Amino acid sequence: MKREYSLAQLSVLNAAPPELARIAAECGYDYFSARQIYMGLPEEPDYDLSKNRAMMAETKAVMEETGIRFLDIELARIVKDLDVKKYENAFRTAAELGGTKVLSSIWTDNEAYYTEKFAEVCDLAAQYGLTVELEYVPIAAVRNLEQAVKVLRSVNRPNAGLMIDMHHFHRAQDDPAKLAELPREWFHMLHLCDASAEIPSDPEEMRRIMREDRDYIGEGGINIKAIMANIPNVPCSIELPKNSVSDVYGYKEHARRCIESAKKYFGEE
Repeated sequence: MKREYSLAQLSVLNAAPPELARIAAECGYDYFSARQIYMGLPEEPDYDLSKNRAMMAETKAVMEETGIRFLDIELARIVKDLDVKKYENAFRTAAELGGTKVLSSIWTDNEAYYTEKFAEVCDLAAQYGLTVELEYVPIAAVRNLEQAVKVLRSVNRPNAGLMIDMHHFHRAQDDPAKLAELPREWFHMLHLCDASAEIPSDPEEMRRIMREDRDYIGEGGINIKAIMANIPNVPCSIELPKNSVSDVYGYKEHARRCIESAKKYFGEE
């Protein structure tokens, strides 16, 4: 079965949705994945299409012209004092563009609270035909496979899924064989990238690499094939920020190198 690829927002962080869609189409991706929930970080733009109908129309025009499809939105974070309803406009945007997934991660330590709030996110997303993909992050509260599995089993929602990011999986030192023991219906997509085999001990250095300096697929030290051998063939969203390349050669060239490295690694050239 053919492997499908999406271009994730973090790979081309400052590309507005119409540009993101066009780059993805011209580089041979099947989808694009857009950040539609603004996280308030000063280094990140706010491209909320629910507030910018002109840009929404432009994005749709690119999709119609090129045939590129929309995969997912991010990031419905579970944080302290969260009002889940604030995510509804983004969920509506995902559905309007034909997307089927929303990414979520957990950044507060109260297990009872974050389990309840994740269930609420799932229930709201279900109204828009979306699955909610729980992504564990090694610097977050839910930081490894065991914790993520516990959340999914606790909420027991039919639209809840598990989203494996190659960087996070490796940094959490999880066992690929454990993935084979999990329900196949939990897997709807994954994040593809590479990174050095050495795991930074400094959380800030881990964060820097995570957001700015991942490696092209096959050029780092992660055993990606071992991880993916235990995951069904789901869309691979390439989340691979590499500012040292994109700042010099531009987003389109970087996006091209991302998908070409993936196809080379999997022998799909």
